[in-house]
Amino acid sequence: MTDIQFYADPGNSIGYLTRIAFRSFSRALEVRTAPHGVSSGQWRFLRVLWREDGLTQRELSRRVGMREPTTVIALKSLERSGFVARRQSTEDRRKVHVYLTPEAKALQTVLLPAVAEVNRVALAGLTEDEVKVLRKALIQVGRNLAADVGEDTPTDSAV
Repeated sequence: MTDIQFYADPGNSIGYLTRIAFRSFSRALEVRTAPHGVSSGQWRFLRVLWREDGLTQRELSRRVGMREPTTVIALKSLERSGFVARRQSTEDRRKVHVYLTPEAKALQTVLLPAVAEVNRVALAGLTEDEVKVLRKALIQVGRNLAADVGEDTPTDSAV
C-alpha cells in the first residue's frame, strides 16, 4: 500500500485526527467558558495574557500562533467584552500593548480549572506514560510543521 492509499482513509491521517481532537477540545472548553462570556477565540488570548500581561499585539500574535490581522479582530472583540484595553507604547509609538481589565483578571481563577477538567476528560483511559508520549509527540509534530512553513512554534496553546 502506498502512502497515498494509506492516507486516503482519514482515520490514518494524523492531521485529520488532531483536527477532530482539537475541535472536540475547543467545544468542550467553550461549553465551560461561554457562560462567563468568553468564546474559544477569546480564550486563547486571555490565557496568554494571564501568564504575562501587557504584551505587544505582535508578541501576543506570536505566542498564540495567529496572524496579526486575526489578532486585531480578536482584540476588538475582547475590548467590546470589557476584557482588555490596548495602549500605545510610551517608548515606541508604533507598538500597542494589551492589558487585562480587572474583570478579565478575576476570570482566571474561575476559568483555568476548566482547562484541567477538559484535559482530565480527554485523557481518560490513558496511562501517565501514554500521556507523556502523546505530549512529546505532539510537541515534535508542531515543531516539524512550523519549521516546514518557516514559522515559530507558538509558545502557548488553547487548552
